[in-house]
Amino acid sequence: EDSGTTRTARPRDAHARTHAHALTLFVMHRALVVARPVRACARVAAFARGAPLAAHRGFGTPPASFPAYVVNGANARRRMYAHASAAAAQAPASSSTGANDGTKPQLAWKAAIDFKYVRDNAEAVQRNATVRKVDVNVSEIVSKYEALNALNFACDEIREKRNLNAKSMKGKMEKEMRDALVAEGKELKDKLAALEVDLAALEAELQIMAQKLPNLTHPDVPEGSEENTVTRATVGAQRDFTFPVQNHVDIGEKLGMFDFETGSKVSGSRFVYLTGAGAMLELALINWAFAKVMSKGFKPMMVPDMVRSSVVEKCGFQPRAENTQVYSIENSDLCMAGTAELLLGGVYMDEVVDEAKLPIKMAAFSHCFRTEAGAAGAQTRGMYRLHQFSKVEMFVIATPEQSDALHEELIGIETEMFEELGFHFKVLDMPTEDLGAPAYRKYDVEAWMPALERYGEISSASNCTDYQARRLNIKYRPNAVDGKKQPLVHCHTLNATACAIPRMIVTILENFQQEDGSVIIPEVLRPYLGGVDVLRPEV
Repeated sequence: EDSGTTRTARPRDAHARTHAHALTLFVMHRALVVARPVRACARVAAFARGAPLAAHRGFGTPPASFPAYVVNGANARRRMYAHASAAAAQAPASSSTGANDGTKPQLAWKAAIDFKYVRDNAEAVQRNATVRKVDVNVSEIVSKYEALNALNFACDEIREKRNLNAKSMKGKMEKEMRDALVAEGKELKDKLAALEVDLAALEAELQIMAQKLPNLTHPDVPEGSEENTVTRATVGAQRDFTFPVQNHVDIGEKLGMFDFETGSKVSGSRFVYLTGAGAMLELALINWAFAKVMSKGFKPMMVPDMVRSSVVEKCGFQPRAENTQVYSIENSDLCMAGTAELLLGGVYMDEVVDEAKLPIKMAAFSHCFRTEAGAAGAQTRGMYRLHQFSKVEMFVIATPEQSDALHEELIGIETEMFEELGFHFKVLDMPTEDLGAPAYRKYDVEAWMPALERYGEISSASNCTDYQARRLNIKYRPNAVDGKKQPLVHCHTLNATACAIPRMIVTILENFQQEDGSVIIPEVLRPYLGGVDVLRPEV
């Protein structure tokens, strides 16, 4: 993915590029003049394997002006034609079916992946995927991309011949000549139709493979697994309790806040009814979080709980994958949203934004639904992992130049909020293996949870650069330079959790519990609870 970073020029001078391109045109032109497209690709494959050009009928001898290093050493181009021939001669079943019934394979959507960057930096892109534990073959992606270019060129050649054929039929001529031109035009049409089916199938294969590529990674992100996490800041200190610490489930049930039994009876495991003080505390946290983010310039929103599966995919998630965290609705294109990030990302999908309006800051309350596949154990008991929970999410659309500073701003807002609540927490720079596919860099906030005797994640903030925007098709037009309109550029997107309600409740109950079973309410929340400063056990 192109993440707005400086690109390194390809290690080939202009002279070499010119001759290599000329060889490309020569080979494809000769192949298409003499043979049908599939046969032409087969001959190109022979050349790609390194055999002399003159040995293959229809190629002829390359012009004397071609330098030896172009004719004998254009390995990248040879690979391109080898895979182009394979795509045409051994087309996938979906392509063959399309050829028979006149239909073409269709992609639900296409990501605007910078394939030239991937090709020119294949080694770096592969290493990036490897350190992020993403199973993807970059060389195969490059091969398919170059094969796609070859087939596109072949289609363009036939279209040019069709245009010439059509022009040739203008005016008066003998019937025999017109019949011959009509027959030639029909043959060209059929060739193009067959080749376009192969083209569509190859493009679909390329997209499916390339959409697995993760975003690029910020150079300061630590490499490796969770053990390599870097602590950016530590705020506060662990409380020294003078009495046995209770877990949040026991505390909340005595306060009349939770009803897990009814949740399980009605909805199943990992569901809860928030009752009494529990319901009021959730509302207080939501209203406090909205007041905070609005003071930082975020526009508040209430968004749907369902989202199209294509939007989920464009945001970098896989709703149909094995062990997915996404609930998909049967016989429908809809999913239950796992985060408001998906809904906020879709607000400007397929739109062009004026640069003057950037950054755009949005914040949404939503219910979040997650399968929590693979989660088990005492440390996930109670409110820590639920199939449904409430959250206030921040989302920003920005220019590439703005995104790094905005990422720091987002983690700054989170830090400020959790300091106000009186939490002891750490701000972490997460390592490569802990980054989701869209994230260029991700900061996590982990708060101390006394009953668990460990830190637990309560928030995160991610800079996704242009990864999501290239899939959601969110662009902006830079301001004019010297009165000249500038080309469209993909925006950068960022997201951050303002307030994940269950984790907030866990942290509040466990850290501010008292020996008599009561819980002191953080001062900033009291105005949103009608002035209540202490929650006391029900009698």
